[in-house]
Amino acid sequence: MNWTQRKRFMRVVFHVCTIVLGIIMIYPLLYMVFSSFKTAQDIAQNPTSLWPNPWYLMNYVNGWAGFGDTTFTTFFANSIIITVVAVLGQIASSALIAYGFARMRFRLRSFWFSIMIVTMMMPVQVLIVPQYIMFNNFGWVNTWLPLIVPGFFGYPFFIFLIYQFIQGIPRELDEAAFIDGSSKYGIFFRIILPLIKPALVTALIFATYWKWDDFFSPMIYLTDVKKYTLSVALKMFTDPTAQSDWGAAYAMATLSVLPVIVIFFCFQKYLVEGISTTGLKG
Repeated sequence: MNWTQRKRFMRVVFHVCTIVLGIIMIYPLLYMVFSSFKTAQDIAQNPTSLWPNPWYLMNYVNGWAGFGDTTFTTFFANSIIITVVAVLGQIASSALIAYGFARMRFRLRSFWFSIMIVTMMMPVQVLIVPQYIMFNNFGWVNTWLPLIVPGFFGYPFFIFLIYQFIQGIPRELDEAAFIDGSSKYGIFFRIILPLIKPALVTALIFATYWKWDDFFSPMIYLTDVKKYTLSVALKMFTDPTAQSDWGAAYAMATLSVLPVIVIFFCFQKYLVEGISTTGLKG
């Protein structure tokens, strides 16, 4: 086997392995989508089968009806409001904080930056008890405030991501704008902000994914069904003391992943650009 044949063979092996791994990774998603069109009997009797027999569309009607007098329209609206407000707060505050660390000089800057990095290593379970006590004293339990307000004080991972991107922007641009009379905030909004759009979109996608899929925090802070997010509402389909409507659960889970899939395909160009260029010096 000469070099050309060996190279062609390795390329075929690479593509075959990639396709097989891709099918393995996407199979749970396909199973969820196809199971949303199965009857309860078909799900119970053929748990390993992918193709519905017969196709059953009432799962989407039954699932959207929700629980009691609360439909999934309410749960979707709750998740959209919380996600949009919290994500915008996280991105805006993280960008400002990252700009401060990257471009401004102040006492103990390295110390505070190190403290911020350390907070990235702390699991949320460590913080949940003191946070719950604090928010309970504020009277915020059973409201959306604990899910939204903390994001307006920055998110360490996004601060670090945007900080690395700003470090790759030449300082000569700042100096030129300063000579032309721009203030520090003017430099940020007119020079830095347009140039860090890939990093902002990358942070936006990750923040949307994490907030939309968040189950732990809403489960802790929310007690009123009408205030539940989509992730908590999906959990209500599974009742260990009674028969669960798995068809309706699969149907609503399928609808719940559509927004994040659409966001990914709309902004994947910026996602790849933001990740690949973060940390590179310009």
